[in-house]
Order: sequence, then structure tokens, then C-alpha cells
Amino acid sequence: MTASVDRSGGRLAVTGNMTMDSAAALLAAGMTAMGNGEAEFDLAAVQEVDSAGLAVLFGWQRAAQRNGKSLRILNPPQNLTSLAEVYGVSELLPLA
Repeated sequence: MTASVDRSGGRLAVTGNMTMDSAAALLAAGMTAMGNGEAEFDLAAVQEVDSAGLAVLFGWQRAAQRNGKSLRILNPPQNLTSLAEVYGVSELLPLA
């Protein structure tokens, strides 16, 4: 499934997989979307996540901070929270 970032109800809805295959495109799409003011990403429709997905989240977080915004991640999938715990970075991500 192709990954994308779309505006939905004042949030940025991420769909598809957050994996190595989609990481570069998702990072760019999220940064473009944040340029329009939003920094709240809803991951409810994300299906697969690997370590590249964590890298995307950290990239979005750095971009948001550079622009004086606070990144917020809503509805993180269980496999994302598990990966963050395994890598010891869960406390560094704004997972709601």
C-alpha cells in the first residue's frame, strides 16, 4: 500500500506503511504539510512500521522544532510503540 499524508479534520492523517520503502516520501510529505501550520499526525490508518518509521517521526519532530511547533503523534500503532520501547526512544517521541 502506498503511504501518504493528507489533511483530515485539522490533523494530518498518515496512511499506509511507515517502512524503508516509504520513509523518504513520508518524511517529505509530512514536512510539506507542516509548512501549512499543522504538526499533529494521526497514525490510526498506518499498517506496518519498521525502524525507518521511527526515523520519519524524528525527522518530523526536528522540523517542527525548527519551525517553533510542537509535534504531536496520535493513535500510534502498537508495533510503533513496541519498536520505540525496544530501541529505548519512547520517551523522546510525543506519542499520545
